[in-house]
Amino acid sequence: MIVAFGDSLTAGTGVPAPVNYPNQLQAALDARGFKYRVVNAGVSGETSAEGRTRVDEVLAHNPGIVILELGVNDGLRGHRLDQVRSNLAAIVERLQATGVKVVLAGMQLPPRMASDYANEFRKIFPDLASRYGLPLIPFFLEDVALVRELNQGDGLHPTAEGYSYVVRNVLRVLEPLLRRGGD
Repeated sequence: MIVAFGDSLTAGTGVPAPVNYPNQLQAALDARGFKYRVVNAGVSGETSAEGRTRVDEVLAHNPGIVILELGVNDGLRGHRLDQVRSNLAAIVERLQATGVKVVLAGMQLPPRMASDYANEFRKIFPDLASRYGLPLIPFFLEDVALVRELNQGDGLHPTAEGYSYVVRNVLRVLEPLLRRGGD
């Protein structure tokens, strides 16, 4: 079992469920012969603190792997970066304590954000990946962010086509962790 644990980018805000990233990931895994079930545990608007309160809900799915995509809402709201880091670290520690493999999705803030804050925010993800020995998706929205035709009108949430790029980004890191027999 793979649980996609995140915010609106995971939930698939603004696109039909069949084309959100977890469902497109499921289709890609099926096409490659992997026998994993992907569960969408995305909640629109969720911050790292709110995600921290949902770890037991995620663990109730008995995942072997969790793809953790949280933190960008904190950054967009200007939350203290030490708190974002602390919340994400607590989530990772709790998941790892039960033997779950965690894949961390790196996030970045839009260029309009203050550069020092945005730079420090970006560092959180590789730092945590290094500290906890996590596979890291360097930037979850690589080749999608700021590409108008791959994003909905808000400029933040991918379209169905944009999510196909997200799945490509996830698979680059996820696929080496998978067994053909599945979970």
